[in-house]
Amino acid sequence: MLPQNLHQHILKDELIELKNDPSKIKYPKKLRRVSLWDEQNQQVIEIITNQFHWSPNTIGELYKSRWQVEIFFKDIKQLLHIKSFIGTSENAVMIQIWTALITILILKALKAQSKFDW
Repeated sequence: MLPQNLHQHILKDELIELKNDPSKIKYPKKLRRVSLWDEQNQQVIEIITNQFHWSPNTIGELYKSRWQVEIFFKDIKQLLHIKSFIGTSENAVMIQIWTALITILILKALKAQSKFDW
């Protein structure tokens, strides 16, 4: 049962227990399932966690933040094609990563300012 003071996008906050014998042997403790409505993508997101101290809203916000990090690294891999480093010293690697980050920011700024629908 959900408390009355929850954010409206939280659909469920419940304790679950694995019932399948092999699964229960691997993880015998209880888990928490938080379901929330993602307005941007018009879909329900189900999050399973072993974190019981945080509010369901905090868990949802952390998931969204983590997802933004995943998108950022996907952008680096896809847009800049960093597969190997030119130099091997720490300084050379850091220069290439910073150059890639600056390039991504410039591309995103140009895309935001563009009048064309990309």
